[in-house]
Amino acid sequence: MNEALPTPANFPPALRVIAGEDRFGEHRGLGISVIDFKLCPQDSNGLLILENTFRAKGGPARHLHYDQDEWFYAVEGNFIIEVGQERIRLNPGDSLLAPRQVPHVWAHVGQGRGRILIVFMPAGKMEAFFREVTKANAMPPQDPELWRAHGMELLGPPLAIE
Repeated sequence: MNEALPTPANFPPALRVIAGEDRFGEHRGLGISVIDFKLCPQDSNGLLILENTFRAKGGPARHLHYDQDEWFYAVEGNFIIEVGQERIRLNPGDSLLAPRQVPHVWAHVGQGRGRILIVFMPAGKMEAFFREVTKANAMPPQDPELWRAHGMELLGPPLAIE
């Protein structure tokens, strides 16, 4: 099957998101951090990429995704991530994959600012989840029904940070 290659007349436009900005120019607070959508899929099968910038230590509750793998890339600061029984420290430039259906929890543990890129593959209902929980400008509530409605299982509290 020969599909026609795109020509300059029908190339899709490049998508640029400026540093420190959200794809849609919106502000999404999570209390101790903010998230910026960098890439949002046209449907639930694409990738969702967000940047999470922390001004204090902490992170979300322990959970698992039914259908998404979650990839982390530490940009700035230090993070601890537990995936299953493994506890791993991420320093700037390190990355880690948390496979779907495996419990995980993570937190910014460094001094000062922390920044981490997070990719959900496929996106599923994660964009809708973050749009919902950032309305309160607080970390996502530990409401099992909210998490389940977005394709996750809430399994426990956030990591205890020293």
